[in-house]
Amino acid sequence: MQDIKQRIKISKFWNGIFWIIGLMSTLIGLVLLLVLMIDLFTDGAPRLSYKFFTSFPSRFPEEAGILSAWVGSFLVLLVTAGAAIPLGVAAGIYLEEYARKHWITDIIEINIANLAGVPSIVYGLLALGLFVYLLKFGESILTAGLTLGLLILPMIIMATREAIRAIPGSIREASYALGATKWQTVQWHIIPYSMGGILTGIIIGLSRAIGETAPIITVGALTFIAFLPNSPFTSDFPFLSFKWLMDPFTVMPIQMFNWVSRPQKEFQLNAAAAGIILMAMTLLMNGAAIYIRYKFRKRIRW
Repeated sequence: MQDIKQRIKISKFWNGIFWIIGLMSTLIGLVLLLVLMIDLFTDGAPRLSYKFFTSFPSRFPEEAGILSAWVGSFLVLLVTAGAAIPLGVAAGIYLEEYARKHWITDIIEINIANLAGVPSIVYGLLALGLFVYLLKFGESILTAGLTLGLLILPMIIMATREAIRAIPGSIREASYALGATKWQTVQWHIIPYSMGGILTGIIIGLSRAIGETAPIITVGALTFIAFLPNSPFTSDFPFLSFKWLMDPFTVMPIQMFNWVSRPQKEFQLNAAAAGIILMAMTLLMNGAAIYIRYKFRKRIRW
């Protein structure tokens, strides 16, 4: 009995030690993040204004803005979503629901997991050879969007598969017992029940893409651009234009990099202001992912 009490005491002691270490590690991370955010807001907040959002970059820091950068980021993210979401969700559904389990699918699954950890610059080099030189898309919004689409594609596939795996097998069995086909089961049960996890993975993937710099620089994004791409909308039927896909562009992280590399302190303050906006966009997307996951989990009762 004495030996058991001694073991319990030692176990509680080490549990307390690890609890303190974990708490200190968390507090250190939070404090460092808070210090960085305070420093960023102190430098950049005074520069935030309507003019800053609606002005082009300039040689004069007090006149410079992020209009071309945030418009470029939005259009690139639009292409990224259009390319990665359908392919990623479809591939995840196929691998989890339709593909037979053998050595080929095992190799595919291993490669998808490995691709999720490949440095982003590698995707930039791949896109440079494939989209810029081979397919002749040039240094365009289309090239950048497809590059980032390749970057987040493994994340969306893995998120889709994890969401589908969380659905109990009894749901499928009940559907088949009522005479539903494979596709009807996927359409009316698998996809709706896994939608929360799928949307969460998509939003987190897009929030990563919006902050990427290395692959975008590799495919030829401009660091200084004082004009906007062509409008996606026209006054003539069918009222849509795709000329903007082939236009040159810049994005928020590259605009920040350009300003930070300048010797004038005023440009660095502009970079801090752009950093606040980029951080707010990322936090908003991650917050949306958490909210969507919570709402869908609350609605589902197995």
